[in-house]
Amino acid sequence: PAFGLFLFTIARDPLRIIILIAGAFFWLVSLLLSSLIWFIAVKVSDPQDERLQKGLLIFGVMFSVLLQEAFRFLYYKLLRKAIEGLVALSEDGCSPISIQQMAYVAGVGFGLMSGAFSMINLLADALGPGTVGIHGDSQLYFLTSAFMTMVLIFLHTFWGILFFHGCEHRRWWEIAAVVVMHLTVSGSSFCNPLYVGSLVPSYMLMAAAAAWAYLLSGGSAQNLRRFLLCKF
Repeated sequence: PAFGLFLFTIARDPLRIIILIAGAFFWLVSLLLSSLIWFIAVKVSDPQDERLQKGLLIFGVMFSVLLQEAFRFLYYKLLRKAIEGLVALSEDGCSPISIQQMAYVAGVGFGLMSGAFSMINLLADALGPGTVGIHGDSQLYFLTSAFMTMVLIFLHTFWGILFFHGCEHRRWWEIAAVVVMHLTVSGSSFCNPLYVGSLVPSYMLMAAAAAWAYLLSGGSAQNLRRFLLCKF
């Protein structure tokens, strides 16, 4: 259902496709830089020190989150300049796409690229060698990974809306809330293989972020009720 966001809301609009691909590229660059720094840190450290290696892994995850949000801010600044250019070129002085729509599409771009890499890693693990749960561990690795991938795609979409709204209205606490939620979701993965410890808080944060993004986008309880009852 997460990849349906692209099919039903973006695929028919060429401008949205361009914004989505650019957003995916920004996320990819942030991942490349964070992976490079983590790789260098691991190489120059003692591989026999398990405590140090675990600390470097935690550092890598936290640094990657912060770098992703930094690139989200850079992408916001780029799109803001793009809107000014579109307004200057348009005949009626209006942009063909609003900043709210850009925030949604950029969030989907971040989420889809994140989900694509999660799926690639999952499929690579599925090739073997070994059997999931053969030593008594949980056999729900692939199922929970799929659910975690889906929640991250949705969260990136909602975070994009919240982040852009905070930048647009100078509400820095909204930006800080996005960073904290991102750190919380990523940090909860260290609870695995106790998957309840990562999935439950992630889905709770997704519900809260979804409601928050819906309200900031101009939604209301009345509109939601009319949608659920198909009263358009």
